[in-house]
Amino acid sequence: MTIEIEALELDVTIGILDFERKSKQKVIVETKINYNYTEDFFVNYVDIIGIIENLLKTNNYYLLEEAILDIGENLLSRYPKIVSLYLKISKPDIVKNGVVSVSKVWN
Repeated sequence: MTIEIEALELDVTIGILDFERKSKQKVIVETKINYNYTEDFFVNYVDIIGIIENLLKTNNYYLLEEAILDIGENLLSRYPKIVSLYLKISKPDIVKNGVVSVSKVWN
């Protein structure tokens, strides 16, 4: 099975620039989680969203890369039946003419 979470918008403190540390900015999170579904095991997408939201709102990461790695490690340790995981965090407002993103895949 695959769970996809798209366009999860959160206001968080993330970044290395001075203005990024002083005020929250919007990030958009996307994830695809492949796992082995059984009648006894499923991945609860509400829990996944809660984990992502909690980590991003409480840790005040400096780099998107740090956030991606921390979220990925948390999800994989809590859900060992995840077969593969894709995470992407975007900053839609950091530059005027584009969207900056970082992503990672775990297989």
